[in-house]
Amino acid sequence: MVASSGGDRARTLRGIRICLGVLIAGLVISGITAFPLREELHLGARLLAGTPLPSVFPDAVGWVDRVAGALADTGARYPFLAYGTDWLAFAHLVIAVVFLGPLIDPVRNIWVIQFGVIACAGIVPLALIAGSIRGIPLGWQLIDMSFGILGVIPVAIAWRLTRRLERMPLEAG
Repeated sequence: MVASSGGDRARTLRGIRICLGVLIAGLVISGITAFPLREELHLGARLLAGTPLPSVFPDAVGWVDRVAGALADTGARYPFLAYGTDWLAFAHLVIAVVFLGPLIDPVRNIWVIQFGVIACAGIVPLALIAGSIRGIPLGWQLIDMSFGILGVIPVAIAWRLTRRLERMPLEAG
């Protein structure tokens, strides 16, 4: 039974680490891609224009064009405003680092996993409230909300597995 318990602990810990690894990777990718936002939107708008999507989803493509134009205009006239997205990018990277604690010792750092669930849940009201105030189309707000909805899946699984790991007996020396 002890060998089985050790194997269960190892499998459970591996599951937790996979879930947290997915979350960390998502945060790092989100962070890194927030730095060159203007260039990414310009490229995205050009790529979309060369596809049949403008005739299928004209409002969505129009929105991407509008945002790309606004970022280009703002960047040319007020480049210091991009400093805000630099801080957004940095915050994503810092939050990813925080999840290294539960990656190493999930039981001791379960509070970080719980924080992750709370943060993911907070994305939904933020997208709805701030998106409405800022004039963001509902479809784009739904895309923003999807980050919280999809992000909560690996974190919630990691939380459940961490609670299971907590209850498992420690391996004999």
